[in-house]
Amino acid sequence: MTVAATTFQQHRNLLFTVAYDMLGSVHDAEDVVQETWLAWSKVDAGRLEHPRSYLVRVAVRQALARLRRLRDAREDYVGPWLPDPLLTCADPADEAARAEELTFGLMVVLETLSPLERAAFVLHEAFGYEHAEIARILGRSPAAVRQLAHRAREHVRARRPRFTLDPERAREAAERFLSATLGGDLGTLMEVLSPDVTLLTDGGGQARAALRPVRGAPKVARLMAAIGPRYARLPVRWIPGDHPTVLLTAGDVPSAVLVLEFTADRVSDIFGVLNPAKLHHLGNGGPGAVRREWEGGGT
Repeated sequence: MTVAATTFQQHRNLLFTVAYDMLGSVHDAEDVVQETWLAWSKVDAGRLEHPRSYLVRVAVRQALARLRRLRDAREDYVGPWLPDPLLTCADPADEAARAEELTFGLMVVLETLSPLERAAFVLHEAFGYEHAEIARILGRSPAAVRQLAHRAREHVRARRPRFTLDPERAREAAERFLSATLGGDLGTLMEVLSPDVTLLTDGGGQARAALRPVRGAPKVARLMAAIGPRYARLPVRWIPGDHPTVLLTAGDVPSAVLVLEFTADRVSDIFGVLNPAKLHHLGNGGPGAVRREWEGGGT
């Protein structure tokens, strides 16, 4: 392997993670990494003083261009559009580990930002880049970047108040929710759901899913109790974290991913990804594949 290839490989996970945080799509993030490699292969890497900065700058600009194109396509998407589930467990030694993890719900909110606001937010909040460094990456002034980051942060705060539940309590509440869902237990669902809970499901026209957000505990509980028993026989894989995630599989084929978020110890948001195109990467060891589960995970 050449020096240039070795250097690129050292930063590949970082480039993928930045691109994924900006795009919410595993496939598109991989394309950005490939485009970054093509650009990298055409430069004299030995003359670059800061190869990591160069690679991130190229990846971010490629992701920005792609995000602008994707915005138009997503307007015609069937039903709610949700990010691809990325179920990896970050290694603290991995360069790609974020300064602050972006929750699935936050990724949904980032879809409402402008491309430049999203880039500024991701680089500053998730990866800890200073405004001056972001300015060089985006080709903007530090003052403009500070304004972009401020607008993005205020928008996120308004749409996504911050709440963190103790992981053990989150696990208990999540297992209770899933058990009630798979068992069609309407009463228990009403107990574990927040009164103003929201359910978003992404079938992309390829799987049965609600075409609009479902809001309020009564409606969400009735829907989950009605459809949950259909999945009762599928194997369950729990993914650890502050926001519990469950992967349901039919054989070795992923069928659905549910991500839960909480207010106090009640489920406040349910994100269900059922579109097969957004799940296939979870079963082949590629980006987003499950690497670790709770011991004894399951119902």
